[in-house]
Amino acid sequence: MSDRPPVVSNASPLIALNQIERLALLELLFGDVLVPPAVTAECQSIVAFPDWVRERPLGQPIGPRLLKLTLGLGESEAISLAIERNAQRVLLDERRARQSARALGLRPLGTLGILLAAKRRGHLSEIRPCLSQLAEHGFRVSPQLRAEVLLSAGELP
Repeated sequence: MSDRPPVVSNASPLIALNQIERLALLELLFGDVLVPPAVTAECQSIVAFPDWVRERPLGQPIGPRLLKLTLGLGESEAISLAIERNAQRVLLDERRARQSARALGLRPLGTLGILLAAKRRGHLSEIRPCLSQLAEHGFRVSPQLRAEVLLSAGELP
């Protein structure tokens, strides 16, 4: 495990990046990625996690029970694990989960933000093909957000 503060992920970014064969971007950007048990269970479409994705149990199970009142179990556990581990980032796509994470003092980052970070660090030459591939797999992005991401990436819509 690296000396950097950990990054914790929910299922959606892992599944989305795996579907477009870009899961390795997470290792390039963050090193190890921690996931709680509920996320492991939700990621059945990923046959086996690479060794840098590590499942970690929660030390305080009450946190996800409270968060589960408004979020899914995977999101709740990911946010709780990020708090417990003092994570530098928590990877979440769902808007309510990201809002909850921010309210709790965490720094959420979604799949599109991961792609932007990868391009900025030279791990991707273009984001546009990734967005198209994500759409083919049912990943929903509003036209406005797509345009904003492409503009931020220097790939004018």
